[in-house]
Amino acid sequence: MAAPVTAQVPYQRIVEASSEPGNWLTYSGTYEAHRYSTLDQINRDNVDRLQPAWMYQVRSRQKFEVSPLVVDGVMYITEPPSDATALDLRTGRPIWHYRRSLPQGIVTCCGQVNRGVALLDDQVFLGTVDAHLVALDARTGRVRWDVEVADYAMGYSVTVAPLALEDKIIVGISGGEYGIRGFLDAYDPTTGDRLWRFWTVPGPGEPGHDTWSGDSWERGGAPTWVTGAYDPELDLLYWGTGNPGPDFIGEGRQGDNLFSESLLALDPNTGELEWYFQFLPHDIHDYDSTQVPVLVDAEFEGASRKLVLFPNRNGFYYVIDRVTGEFLLGKQFAKQTWAAGLDQDGRPIENPETIPSEEGALVYPDDDGAANWYSPTYSPQTNLIYQNVREKGGIYYLADATYEPGKIYMGASRRIVQGEDAKGFLRALHPLTGALVWEIAVRSPPWAGLMSTAGGLVFSGTMEGDFFAADARTGDVLWRFQTGGAIFANPITYLSEGRQFIAVASGSTLLTFALPE
Repeated sequence: MAAPVTAQVPYQRIVEASSEPGNWLTYSGTYEAHRYSTLDQINRDNVDRLQPAWMYQVRSRQKFEVSPLVVDGVMYITEPPSDATALDLRTGRPIWHYRRSLPQGIVTCCGQVNRGVALLDDQVFLGTVDAHLVALDARTGRVRWDVEVADYAMGYSVTVAPLALEDKIIVGISGGEYGIRGFLDAYDPTTGDRLWRFWTVPGPGEPGHDTWSGDSWERGGAPTWVTGAYDPELDLLYWGTGNPGPDFIGEGRQGDNLFSESLLALDPNTGELEWYFQFLPHDIHDYDSTQVPVLVDAEFEGASRKLVLFPNRNGFYYVIDRVTGEFLLGKQFAKQTWAAGLDQDGRPIENPETIPSEEGALVYPDDDGAANWYSPTYSPQTNLIYQNVREKGGIYYLADATYEPGKIYMGASRRIVQGEDAKGFLRALHPLTGALVWEIAVRSPPWAGLMSTAGGLVFSGTMEGDFFAADARTGDVLWRFQTGGAIFANPITYLSEGRQFIAVASGSTLLTFALPE
């Protein structure tokens, strides 16, 4: 018999999510995006006894990138391409399933995927690859409302897990490889009415428009396809933006191309920009700066600061003041050859030898980046930030970049460096200096996210299907399990009937683990 669905997740409950670690109420666990749990039943001393509990198979061969949510005995997941399911936390059996009928002609750069839902009050919010936002009844899975976010025929899609705030649902957009004009939206959770839109590529008369030459802003990219973070005290929303378009040719879009490759701080009530920091002006390497911002309060160089920690896809680790947007630190954390370093303002000193050319230019990292959409984790127990790192290069050859609606708009072809020159690591960094504390080498560049716990553990996965737990202080691997499928997902943890469980998607299966009863 399936558990009754009684979910009620008001905004204040998400604000206080850290006080109920038995649930996982929002994409990163809490608004500050630490992806850290205070649960410690599973710990360094007993994790070697961890074993599978139940599994749930999805009906898709697309990459399974979900980060599940858990509330009051129910797990909410998405299934690729754009389905949603509620599972009984005790057994893994479906309570309800929403199947999305999709039109023909949807285009995505990197698979028809979805990274999760948002919960608010008694509703589940789902973005779809045909660029809609859907509100479902959390009890039944029935559609409450369904609105178009953008026109999928123009290359737009929604793969991001929405973020639920007070009286609004924030959703970003994918499609940076198709000549879209990026934006971030807020919607009324009751009616589906759009409350505001922030264009990440400014139009005529808007601040930053002069950083785009000619009409290049109309197809300037800067998508918002990874879930951001939120500071309830400051009432500021933090969100990263992706590459300008076309990805690899900059001649037709002269200028810094604001607000591509930036961290935005927005007023969530109005969508107005409070500040921005642009990591990479005029990007020509497709280094989307859409990683999850991690919010930490700490003493930095003798002063108490509210910080954003940001291991960037471009291979540099950044520390930024989240009140003002001031650049505080930038340090290389992965192999990169595109820049000689950063100047005192955080602006990169670029290496012209890595510019894509007709002859081909080798650059590290390739456009998959040193990091990507998968989440880092910060442990207040160890005061370390952990990041899965990709060290893989690519050779980039210029190609045509003629814009056609709904067609690929990149401007280069590539040949990826393979074999021993393609490496992967789980790295622990000091949060205020970016210094390497320890690392674990894995067989190939990873696509899995991370989670840390008060049990002194960090959980991660590999492309070869290994799901493993490491000692958060030392990096010693204490447990591993061969899942049988590549891991493209972030793990979570929760309580069910008083027992701690770990969950992660692998291949086409959601797996859960617990200690023996």
